[in-house]
Amino acid sequence: MSSLTASLIKPNINLANQTSYRVGGNAQWYASPRNWSELETCFSWYQDQDIPLTLLGAGSNLLISDRGIPGLVLSTRHFRDYQFEEPNGRLIADAGEPIARLAWKAAKRGWKGLEWAVGIPGTVGGAVVMNAGAHRQCLGDILVSATVLSADGTLEELTAEDLEYSYRTSNLQGSDKFVVRAVMQLQPGFTKDQIMQISNDNWTQRKTTQPYHLPSCGSVFRNPEPRAAGWLIEQLDLKGYKIGDAQVAHRHANFILNCGQATASDIFNLIRYVQEKVEYHWSVSLEPEVKLVGEF
Repeated sequence: MSSLTASLIKPNINLANQTSYRVGGNAQWYASPRNWSELETCFSWYQDQDIPLTLLGAGSNLLISDRGIPGLVLSTRHFRDYQFEEPNGRLIADAGEPIARLAWKAAKRGWKGLEWAVGIPGTVGGAVVMNAGAHRQCLGDILVSATVLSADGTLEELTAEDLEYSYRTSNLQGSDKFVVRAVMQLQPGFTKDQIMQISNDNWTQRKTTQPYHLPSCGSVFRNPEPRAAGWLIEQLDLKGYKIGDAQVAHRHANFILNCGQATASDIFNLIRYVQEKVEYHWSVSLEPEVKLVGEF
């Protein structure tokens, strides 16, 4: 390994602080490139190895096993840049840009289209992969294209149609493709006050209805229409139920919290327990929105 590669790719790095749950084991190898040149160096090294590749954004929608992750974990958290294009209303952003920060910047410009994202703790890359959304809107509504890098080094430009978007999912999930950049179509021409008001209202609603005081991954389960997952769980009196230091949140039953010393196994076991109870009482199979990474 060259000195440059060694400075970018580190062995045996703990991942707990790389996720919003604050749990998880070590990456066998870890890299967080800051630009295209560093990304190319990391990919060049990876392609010479016979190891798996795991992609990591802000870690806000992941539960990483206590056993860690074999192979290379490639994080985009430092791969950041963005540009608001006048006058066409397009926002071009790298995968590591926090989606909530871009939402506030768009609001301050009077550009409509991202107000739903003001409280979402993920990155552009993660939002593209899972078709992130809130307040009956989602990224698929505004995505023009995404630049993705395959494990073999191929770059592609994919549209929302190419990604086969549906509720909180795309065909990128489970694939070997890595989001590098996204182009979003926003609507300029509104006043700052108009869009800031909507954004502030959305943020206030999230703060008052969702627990932000302890580590979590946001919503754990996808909503099984026509009911909300949180409602189904709440009716079973599971708010406050704990396994180890993992707890179903009192404020919102579709959140599982790390109350301080939870392990990934605690959280995983609580997820399975909630699924079993809901399946038994409601005959509904709750599908996790959180992505499980590693062996459980």
